[in-house]
Amino acid sequence: MEYNIINYNVLKEACNDIGVEFTDEIFEKFDLYKDLLKEWNEKVNLTAILDDEEIFKKHFVDSIKIFNFKPLMEAKTLIDIGTGGGFPGIPIKIIKSDIKVTLLDSLNKRITVLNDVVSKLKLKDVELVHGRAEEYLNEKKLRDSFDIVTSRAVANLTTLCELCIPYVKVGGYFVSLKGPNAEEELDQSRNAIGTLGGKFVKIIPIKIEDSELHHNLVIIKKVKESEKKYPRKWKQITGKPIK
Repeated sequence: MEYNIINYNVLKEACNDIGVEFTDEIFEKFDLYKDLLKEWNEKVNLTAILDDEEIFKKHFVDSIKIFNFKPLMEAKTLIDIGTGGGFPGIPIKIIKSDIKVTLLDSLNKRITVLNDVVSKLKLKDVELVHGRAEEYLNEKKLRDSFDIVTSRAVANLTTLCELCIPYVKVGGYFVSLKGPNAEEELDQSRNAIGTLGGKFVKIIPIKIEDSELHHNLVIIKKVKESEKKYPRKWKQITGKPIK
């Protein structure tokens, strides 16, 4: 098989950076994932990024940089809230095949796409869920149940904390993939983090190979169970954020 050398090298360098063995099989899965995204994007709005190299850098590499947070390698269960085109949940699964991943999204069309992606990439132990984060938690009794909860650029950090922290088991982590304004968002969400049973651990700066992009991982540890009243209904979460 003939590979695009630029995308191949970018992914290889990223895997080296996170301490993961890079293989041709890994690249082939990401390359097929890229093709499926572009194909499906003609029918369902998944991404505004359609250039092959940009997909690799801004979606795939950005997602797998979460492995700079080393405890992720020990995790057995993960839920990706507002997964969209499958980021970062599917890239995490490609890199760490033994983790059970749940992909949650409020738009059923995207879940249909991800079903096709998961099937064609031959990924096992991936659950796809159409639902809203603030409702699905109580419907399926998933409170305090996941080792890792992830969310990437879905909403501001205060809102994300209320949606995500209740899913995390005590001793587990909420990892929010954020842009350059992570520090500012963190300052505005510190009370929410504590109220929801979390404790801020650190921000891990992320560098995307061969680009000027600078992103951040905001790491929050769950130190006590979230009160049953959280998460509230969406209008309350956004209209009266936890101060």
